[in-house]
Amino acid sequence: MSHLITLFEQHSYLILFIGIFLELMALPISGEFLMSYAGYFVFQGKMNYILALLTVFLAGGAGITATYWIGRAGGYKLIERYGKYIHLGPERYKKTAAWFERSGSKLLVIAYFIPGIRHFTGYISGISRMPFRKFFIPAYIGSFLWGLCFITLGKVLGPRWQVFHQAASKYFIIFIIIFAVLLVAYLLYRFYKNQIKDFFIRFVKWLIFRFKTIRATEIFLIFLTLAFIGMVTLMLSIAQDYLANDFTEFNEVTVYLIKSAFYLGWTKGFLGLQSPYFLGVAIVITTLQIWRRGRNRGLEYLLLVVTIIGAKPFHDTLMEAFSYLQSFGFIGKFHSADFPDLNAMVLIIVFGSCIFLLVRHSKSLPMTVFVPIFGIILLLGVTIANILATDILPSDLMGGYVYGGVWIFFNFLLFEMFRLVLEKELK
Repeated sequence: MSHLITLFEQHSYLILFIGIFLELMALPISGEFLMSYAGYFVFQGKMNYILALLTVFLAGGAGITATYWIGRAGGYKLIERYGKYIHLGPERYKKTAAWFERSGSKLLVIAYFIPGIRHFTGYISGISRMPFRKFFIPAYIGSFLWGLCFITLGKVLGPRWQVFHQAASKYFIIFIIIFAVLLVAYLLYRFYKNQIKDFFIRFVKWLIFRFKTIRATEIFLIFLTLAFIGMVTLMLSIAQDYLANDFTEFNEVTVYLIKSAFYLGWTKGFLGLQSPYFLGVAIVITTLQIWRRGRNRGLEYLLLVVTIIGAKPFHDTLMEAFSYLQSFGFIGKFHSADFPDLNAMVLIIVFGSCIFLLVRHSKSLPMTVFVPIFGIILLLGVTIANILATDILPSDLMGGYVYGGVWIFFNFLLFEMFRLVLEKELK
């Protein structure tokens, strides 16, 4: 690979074309690496962005077209005789061909993004005698999208592209597992479509029957419990990464991507959303709405007060726990003394509590849907502005949001249980 990089620096477009072409002929060359490296050269001004995209488009199209005609001319005998030299023996061919036959020409568009599949789609298309006019358009569209994604990614990341590849490699196995699960689910659906439909129809009927026997408050309580369990699981996962000091690459890549994609000028206004004044306005509006609605006022005011007032003690408890683990020698030096970020935690606790209480008894579907979405958009804006304008680490912000989410869902669940008990006692 080092020799290839040296050649690439001297003959960028030629090596990019040859490398992509040969990879699609099923030779062991990393097309993604070459394209992201070309994007890095575009960032440095050593290559032209449009010409680099055109090179990949032509190389990808030429490579997959060549394999198409080779497969069409040689047929299955070609696989039996020479397939072992490109890791496409008869068994692998049959598996890939079966998948390809079910997916048809649609697979050609996404095949470039799937390692182990893109190398053989041209051969299989030719062997299966797919009409060239049916093959040509999706194959060349896929080639363009493949080049566009990786060259643009290398251009945007610039000098950080190598860090990105190192970080991405850590999660590659997770991607493979997820992809395998989705593939198995898709195949099961294709082969057992009617049985699966019958099962879901019976399940939905059973669910509707159960919901008719359970009151709305209890159903809501079930969903809150599931959300709380999910947040706790995420909290423990993030805590493990923090204790193992695994956030360095995440922070570097996140900061670089956000600073490359956004400008502080139009995002700076979001910083005001975390000011005490704005948070106070949100609390006042929620307080007035609770009073106007006149339903469980005491309980909802208590939820609002306890959740917000308890934010700081909850944060202090977390900091003491991490400090104890550090002094105990649990893992060594942690990456940040501000994890989780207090301002981020307070922000999501105030936003989350106010939004929950505003939509809790709302009968308006648009308000129930759009108010939380609007809150998420504001939260994203504040996050981006903080990364651009301050030295707060993205992992500290993420920790603040997740741990704050655990706190508010704990309180939501607790007070909904109280509400349920009170309603039963009143009856």
